[in-house]
Amino acid sequence: MADLTRRPRRVNVLGATGSIGRSTLDLIAEAPPGQFEVEALVANGNALALAEAARRVRAKRCVVADASAWPALKEALAGSGIVAEAGPEAVLDAAAAPVDWTMAGIVGAAGLRATLTAVEAGGIVAIANKETLVCAGPLILAAAQRSGAVLLPADSEHNAIFQALDRTAPGTVERIVLTASGGPFRTWPLERMRTIRPEDALRHPVWRMGAKVTIDSATMMNKGLEVIEAARLFPVPPERIDVLVHPEAAVHGLVQYVDGSLLAQMGPPDMHVPIAHTLAWPERMAVPARRLDLARLGRLTFEPPDLERFPCLRLARAALAAGGITPTVLNAANEVAVELFLADRLPFLGIPALVETTLERFAAASADTLDEVLAADGEAREVARDLARHLVVA
Repeated sequence: MADLTRRPRRVNVLGATGSIGRSTLDLIAEAPPGQFEVEALVANGNALALAEAARRVRAKRCVVADASAWPALKEALAGSGIVAEAGPEAVLDAAAAPVDWTMAGIVGAAGLRATLTAVEAGGIVAIANKETLVCAGPLILAAAQRSGAVLLPADSEHNAIFQALDRTAPGTVERIVLTASGGPFRTWPLERMRTIRPEDALRHPVWRMGAKVTIDSATMMNKGLEVIEAARLFPVPPERIDVLVHPEAAVHGLVQYVDGSLLAQMGPPDMHVPIAHTLAWPERMAVPARRLDLARLGRLTFEPPDLERFPCLRLARAALAAGGITPTVLNAANEVAVELFLADRLPFLGIPALVETTLERFAAASADTLDEVLAADGEAREVARDLARHLVVA
């Protein structure tokens, strides 16, 4: 069981050079001395950025998953006293370290094994990699129950629900509502959406995120994955998890109770805020984020999502209902589709088309181990890449 009172709080950051990792390290670097002690930073292969981050927060250990980046990492850390390691086994060894708090921020299915390892080690694990719970939710939850790990959602929407949810009386919750900004194409007609290029989709009107998450926001697959994640995290059946488009991005999540009360968590569109909530939990820490000025904002608007123009949300709900490996297949096909779109090898509307076509090739088989989940993930990627060569988008 996590020691929630320990000072300094010993932390690991998995995915330290990504958007979530950088925001986490901002908070640690700006915190009062003695509040946090960084045990390990883990990244894929950006050795120079990792070394710079490690020096900034005085990490004890740095690990790159890509072994070919180790010489550059070792050179960049020369004279610092920070240990430099490389390779998949070193990543898992760092993730297994007995720390108090871990940020699971490795993007995509690549973060599955490291996140599961951190959960098995116990402590607090902040889940920013939604694919972890989408692909292997039952395995992660079972591991947390065995180890006593505390899972905290670091996504802005799920963190909002976590803050507004009365966990002492889950039976009083009528429904939860995840909000979506609507992305850059919220008002575009379907015909115009056929012309979308990667540079258009990467210009999010509100949030500043990594490329993959930004594209997922533009297709609303991000919200579909979040519906699946919410079904894993919270004691609410899928049919009582709703989505509302909220362009102002001031309300991040709502919980409605059986007495008609509707509690909303609000804040600026800044990932430092939900990350800080998990980093200091069960306490709170000061964050130099812009404060939400309601008078200046002037209005809050909400609308239902358009499933004709944004079918990814429908596909995600269907995958959740099918269960088994289907959410894993959904996520894998989407990762392939986004990669191809960013490389100008698939049109924007080809993303949901490829995901749907891939899903049609798989039955809802069960996956009881991480190896089975990863096998389904790999097979789905192969199928998606093969289908993409012949895909015709209507």
